[in-house]
Amino acid sequence: MPTIFSQIVDGDIPARVVHEDETTFAFLDANPLAPGHTLVIPKADHGRLNDIPVEEAADLYATIHRLIPAVEAAVDADATTVAFNNGEAAGQEVPHVHCHIVPRFEGDGGGPIHAIAGETPDLADDELDDIADAIGDRV
Repeated sequence: MPTIFSQIVDGDIPARVVHEDETTFAFLDANPLAPGHTLVIPKADHGRLNDIPVEEAADLYATIHRLIPAVEAAVDADATTVAFNNGEAAGQEVPHVHCHIVPRFEGDGGGPIHAIAGETPDLADDELDDIADAIGDRV
């Protein structure tokens, strides 16, 4: 069954579209965290970032790169938080890759990205070394 985002791309569900090209699509979030909160998605239905072919991932990032200054300028934002929730355990609610561009304003009460994880782990140096090695071995 197509995701809500695929239905938006197909025109079956209305959206406030801000950008469209051959492989990407961007629209205002229907439940914005701030004025100008924009979602950027690949047109193809990929559930997680790990599923996107490299060429499409490059297109997605290029669109994000173009939209960040446009979003900031449109709402006179001081900055933006740019984020992906990659998988259900990370808070991804729609199983279609989407990037949030959330305008930020001085004194808006929002926190840094580190605030989303709750309590931070206390990791020893050898644990950090093991994790770094395990990641490096898989790249």
